[in-house]
Amino acid sequence: MIDNKVNDYKQYGENNIRENYRKLTRLLIFKGLTITTMESATSGQIASLITDTEGSSAVFKGAFVTYCNEAKIMQGVPAEIIDKYTVYSKETAGAMAKACRKAYNANIGIGVTGTMGNVDPANPNASVPGQVYFAIDIDGDVEAYYVELPPQPTRLAYKLAVAEEIYEELVKRLV
Repeated sequence: MIDNKVNDYKQYGENNIRENYRKLTRLLIFKGLTITTMESATSGQIASLITDTEGSSAVFKGAFVTYCNEAKIMQGVPAEIIDKYTVYSKETAGAMAKACRKAYNANIGIGVTGTMGNVDPANPNASVPGQVYFAIDIDGDVEAYYVELPPQPTRLAYKLAVAEEIYEELVKRLV
Protein backbone atom coordinates (compact mmCIF):
# COMPACT_ATOMS: atom_id res chain seq x y z
CA MET A 1 0.00 0.00 0.00
CA ILE A 2 1.16 3.50 -0.79
CA ASP A 3 0.14 6.30 1.54
CA ASN A 4 -0.66 9.53 -0.23
CA LYS A 5 -1.90 12.73 1.37
CA VAL A 6 -4.37 14.51 -0.84
CA ASN A 7 -4.53 18.29 -1.16
CA ASP A 8 -6.88 19.66 1.47
CA TYR A 9 -7.59 23.23 0.31
CA LYS A 10 -10.10 22.93 -2.50
CA GLN A 11 -13.52 24.19 -3.40
CA TYR A 12 -16.00 21.44 -4.22
CA GLY A 13 -18.95 21.95 -6.55
CA GLU A 14 -21.78 19.41 -6.68
CA ASN A 15 -22.50 19.85 -10.40
CA ASN A 16 -18.84 19.35 -11.32
CA ILE A 17 -18.59 16.27 -9.10
CA ARG A 18 -21.69 14.73 -10.68
CA GLU A 19 -20.30 15.42 -14.17
CA ASN A 20 -16.96 13.88 -13.18
CA TYR A 21 -18.74 10.70 -12.09
CA ARG A 22 -20.62 10.57 -15.41
CA LYS A 23 -17.22 10.71 -17.12
CA LEU A 24 -15.85 8.04 -14.78
CA THR A 25 -18.75 5.67 -15.40
CA ARG A 26 -18.41 6.14 -19.17
CA LEU A 27 -14.66 5.51 -18.89
CA LEU A 28 -15.28 2.28 -16.96
CA ILE A 29 -17.82 1.17 -19.58
CA PHE A 30 -15.36 2.00 -22.39
CA LYS A 31 -12.55 0.07 -20.69
CA GLY A 32 -14.80 -2.81 -19.63
CA LEU A 33 -13.80 -2.49 -15.97
CA THR A 34 -16.08 -3.40 -13.09
CA ILE A 35 -16.24 -1.51 -9.80
CA THR A 36 -17.61 -1.88 -6.28
CA THR A 37 -17.43 0.08 -3.05
CA MET A 38 -17.34 -0.43 0.70
CA GLU A 39 -18.33 2.87 2.23
CA SER A 40 -18.54 4.04 5.79
CA ALA A 41 -18.21 7.84 6.03
CA THR A 42 -19.81 8.39 2.62
CA SER A 43 -22.61 5.87 3.33
CA GLY A 44 -23.17 4.89 -0.29
CA GLN A 45 -22.61 8.27 -1.95
CA ILE A 46 -19.85 6.94 -4.25
CA ALA A 47 -22.04 4.04 -5.37
CA SER A 48 -24.91 6.46 -5.97
CA LEU A 49 -22.77 8.78 -8.09
CA ILE A 50 -21.50 5.89 -10.23
CA THR A 51 -24.99 4.53 -10.81
CA ASP A 52 -26.47 7.93 -11.72
CA THR A 53 -25.19 7.35 -15.27
CA GLU A 54 -27.15 5.27 -17.77
CA GLY A 55 -25.40 2.01 -18.56
CA SER A 56 -23.73 1.77 -15.15
CA SER A 57 -25.17 -1.72 -14.64
CA ALA A 58 -22.52 -2.94 -17.11
CA VAL A 59 -19.75 -1.96 -14.69
CA PHE A 60 -21.20 -1.56 -11.19
CA LYS A 61 -21.28 -4.89 -9.34
CA GLY A 62 -22.74 -3.80 -5.99
CA ALA A 63 -21.71 -2.11 -2.78
CA PHE A 64 -21.53 -2.36 0.97
CA VAL A 65 -22.46 0.44 3.36
CA THR A 66 -20.57 -0.54 6.51
CA TYR A 67 -21.23 2.29 8.92
CA CYS A 68 -20.22 0.39 12.08
CA ASN A 69 -17.13 -1.68 12.79
CA GLU A 70 -19.14 -4.90 13.04
CA ALA A 71 -20.49 -4.40 9.52
CA LYS A 72 -16.98 -3.97 8.14
CA ILE A 73 -15.88 -7.18 9.84
CA MET A 74 -18.97 -9.05 8.57
CA GLN A 75 -18.00 -8.08 5.02
CA GLY A 76 -14.40 -9.28 5.27
CA VAL A 77 -12.34 -6.57 6.96
CA PRO A 78 -10.12 -8.35 9.50
CA ALA A 79 -10.97 -7.29 13.06
CA GLU A 80 -7.23 -7.31 13.79
CA ILE A 81 -6.69 -4.43 11.36
CA ILE A 82 -9.36 -2.30 13.04
CA ASP A 83 -8.01 -3.24 16.49
CA LYS A 84 -4.39 -2.47 15.58
CA TYR A 85 -4.78 0.65 13.40
CA THR A 86 -8.31 1.89 14.36
CA VAL A 87 -11.27 2.09 12.04
CA TYR A 88 -9.94 5.44 10.82
CA SER A 89 -6.74 4.44 9.05
CA LYS A 90 -5.25 3.79 5.64
CA GLU A 91 -4.95 0.14 6.65
CA THR A 92 -8.68 -0.17 7.30
CA ALA A 93 -9.52 1.67 4.07
CA GLY A 94 -7.21 -0.70 2.19
CA ALA A 95 -8.79 -3.76 3.78
CA MET A 96 -12.23 -2.39 2.85
CA ALA A 97 -11.20 -1.89 -0.79
CA LYS A 98 -9.76 -5.40 -0.97
CA ALA A 99 -12.74 -7.03 0.73
CA CYS A 100 -15.36 -5.50 -1.55
CA ARG A 101 -13.34 -6.12 -4.72
CA LYS A 102 -12.99 -9.78 -3.78
CA ALA A 103 -16.60 -10.19 -2.63
CA TYR A 104 -17.96 -8.89 -5.94
CA ASN A 105 -15.11 -10.22 -8.12
CA ALA A 106 -14.66 -6.72 -9.54
CA ASN A 107 -11.64 -5.07 -11.14
CA ILE A 108 -11.83 -2.07 -8.83
CA GLY A 109 -12.70 -1.80 -5.14
CA ILE A 110 -13.07 1.50 -3.30
CA GLY A 111 -12.91 1.61 0.52
CA VAL A 112 -13.61 4.80 2.46
CA THR A 113 -13.69 5.54 6.18
CA GLY A 114 -13.33 8.68 8.25
CA THR A 115 -15.06 11.34 10.25
CA MET A 116 -17.16 14.00 8.63
CA GLY A 117 -18.46 16.86 10.76
CA ASN A 118 -18.48 15.53 14.32
CA VAL A 119 -16.68 13.04 16.56
CA ASP A 120 -17.89 9.44 16.27
CA PRO A 121 -19.27 8.45 19.69
CA ALA A 122 -18.48 4.77 19.00
CA ASN A 123 -14.80 5.56 18.26
CA PRO A 124 -14.09 8.87 20.05
CA ASN A 125 -10.34 8.36 20.53
CA ALA A 126 -9.69 7.79 16.81
CA SER A 127 -12.26 10.16 15.37
CA VAL A 128 -11.08 13.57 14.13
CA PRO A 129 -13.62 15.59 12.14
CA GLY A 130 -12.52 16.17 8.56
CA GLN A 131 -10.00 13.31 8.46
CA VAL A 132 -10.86 10.74 5.81
CA TYR A 133 -9.01 7.67 4.57
CA PHE A 134 -9.77 5.92 1.32
CA ALA A 135 -8.19 3.22 -0.77
CA ILE A 136 -8.42 2.08 -4.35
CA ASP A 137 -7.75 -1.56 -5.20
CA ILE A 138 -7.27 -2.19 -8.92
CA ASP A 139 -6.85 -5.90 -9.59
CA GLY A 140 -5.02 -6.41 -6.29
CA ASP A 141 -2.85 -3.26 -6.46
CA VAL A 142 -3.98 -1.21 -3.46
CA GLU A 143 -3.12 2.44 -2.89
CA ALA A 144 -4.34 4.21 0.24
CA TYR A 145 -4.91 7.94 0.66
CA TYR A 146 -5.53 10.40 3.46
CA VAL A 147 -7.34 13.71 3.15
CA GLU A 148 -8.10 16.49 5.61
CA LEU A 149 -11.26 18.22 4.51
CA PRO A 150 -11.95 21.82 5.40
CA PRO A 151 -15.25 22.32 7.23
CA GLN A 152 -18.23 21.75 4.94
CA PRO A 153 -21.72 23.21 5.36
CA THR A 154 -23.61 19.87 5.27
CA ARG A 155 -23.09 16.10 5.51
CA LEU A 156 -23.83 15.86 1.79
CA ALA A 157 -21.12 18.43 1.09
CA TYR A 158 -18.61 16.29 3.05
CA LYS A 159 -19.63 13.17 1.11
CA LEU A 160 -19.31 14.97 -2.22
CA ALA A 161 -15.90 16.36 -1.25
CA VAL A 162 -14.66 12.84 -0.50
CA ALA A 163 -16.21 11.60 -3.74
CA GLU A 164 -14.25 14.20 -5.69
CA GLU A 165 -10.97 13.22 -4.03
CA ILE A 166 -11.63 9.56 -4.86
CA TYR A 167 -12.57 10.43 -8.45
CA GLU A 168 -9.35 12.38 -9.00
CA GLU A 169 -7.11 9.60 -7.67
CA LEU A 170 -8.97 6.83 -9.50
CA VAL A 171 -8.84 8.61 -12.85
CA LYS A 172 -5.07 9.15 -12.45
CA ARG A 173 -4.68 5.40 -12.15
CA LEU A 174 -7.00 4.55 -15.04
CA VAL A 175 -5.71 6.87 -17.79
